[in-house]
Order: sequence, then structure tokens, then C-alpha cells
Amino acid sequence: MYNRIVAFAIAVVMLVGCTTVPLTGRRQLSLVSDAEMQAMSYEAYDQFLKENKLSRNAQATAMVKRVGQRIQNAVEQYMTANGLQNELAGFRWEFNLIDDDQVNAFAMAGGKTVVYEGILPVAQNETGLAVVMGHEIAHAIAKHGNERMSQALAQQFGGQTLSALAGAQPGTAANLVLAAYGVGSQLGMLKYGRNQESEADRLGLIFMAMAGYDPQQAIPFWQRMQEKGGASPPEFLSTHPSAGTRQSDLKRYMPEALKYYKK
Repeated sequence: MYNRIVAFAIAVVMLVGCTTVPLTGRRQLSLVSDAEMQAMSYEAYDQFLKENKLSRNAQATAMVKRVGQRIQNAVEQYMTANGLQNELAGFRWEFNLIDDDQVNAFAMAGGKTVVYEGILPVAQNETGLAVVMGHEIAHAIAKHGNERMSQALAQQFGGQTLSALAGAQPGTAANLVLAAYGVGSQLGMLKYGRNQESEADRLGLIFMAMAGYDPQQAIPFWQRMQEKGGASPPEFLSTHPSAGTRQSDLKRYMPEALKYYKK
């Protein structure tokens, strides 16, 4: 009886706690406010930087910050043009390169972004890096971290609020935030779903195109990523669609992205 009551409560929470993804209209579970998610993300990001070493490669670091700034400007222009500038309220953009050979990158709520040195050889150049950062920033803009956090709160913690969890179990809440962005956790967070990846691919192409990077270079970049993975794909690919599916989707999104690209 108790389990049925809990299941019913979770179902009600998931029914009433839905919103729509900015720019795509897809319905998503949303039990966490933007302000809550940003506050937790900023705290987690600062802690991450304390525990990880910044790159000493001045040239590569400058490139990461340059690409990040250009994509930030593109996002702000695109959101304003679509009447969604309020969705960026509270953003504190930041772009850092980490001294680590992990082939990975992530962007958290509020624009806090990390690139690992290990992905730079696969990116090959600034445009390849724009593919990576555009895609990860798109996840943040589409609030996929909020969605994953909400799923965890509903399924693992009975639908309680993030603030309540943070008050009762601050360590657990902090780990959930990190896991929501793929930074790592022992809590087994849900992986990015196919819809989320599709949205990040599409929006990422638009953002990089508006930033002045050729979106057509996304296809060879993902091909290089697949080749890099071999039998065991890098963490960056572990939750992503198959190479064939992604290439097909990218080709389908390309005409829209190219409308925003000016050499």
C-alpha cells in the first residue's frame, strides 16, 4: 500500500511539474527552479575548479575562452531574437580549460563551461572546438541538467525539492548536480535521452553558426570522435547517439543552421 501511495505521489509530481524546453517546445519535467539550479551549479563549479588543475597552455586556454565568448554572444542574440532573453537571467558565463587528458567537456546551468585538454586533439582546431562547446552549451540552454535533476528527485527522492534535499543531505544534493551534467557521481543519474541529444545537436549547430563557425564541420568532428573511441568510446560519447544516427540528424539540421552562418 505504501509503495502504491509513493508511486501515485511521484506520478502526480511528474504530471504537474512539467514545462517546455526553450526554443523546441518539448515538454520536460521541471521540479527545480532556474535560480536553485544556478546557485547549486555555481557552488559545484567552484568546487570542481578547486579540485582540478587549470591548463597551463596559454594558447589553448585563450582559444577556449574566445570560442566560449563568441558562442555566448550568439546565444544571447538568438534568445533575444526569439523573445526568450529572460531565460538567461542570472547567467554567469565562464569558460575554463582543464589539464586532463579526458576526452570530455560539459556546461552547467548559468553558462559555467569546462573543456578538458584531451578533447583538443580530436577537435583539431577552433571550429572543431566550437562544435564541442556549442553542443554542451546547448544542453544548458535547453535546461537538460534541470530535467535530469528533476527526474532524480522524482524517482529517487520522492519528488522533494532540491532545496529540501540540500538542507537535509547537502553532499547528496551536490553530487546530484555534478551528475546532472555528467561530471561524475556514484548515484547513477539517468543518461541524456535521445530527445535531449537531438535538441543539443540542433541548437549547438545554430549557436556555432551564429558565432561565425562553419556548422558543416560538425560532421567530420563527430566522425573523428567515433574513430577515437574504437571499441570503447570516450566518456563524451557514452550517452550519445550512434555515429550513423548522429550524422543523419546533423544533415537534417544543417539547412537551418546554415541560414545563420556568415563567413
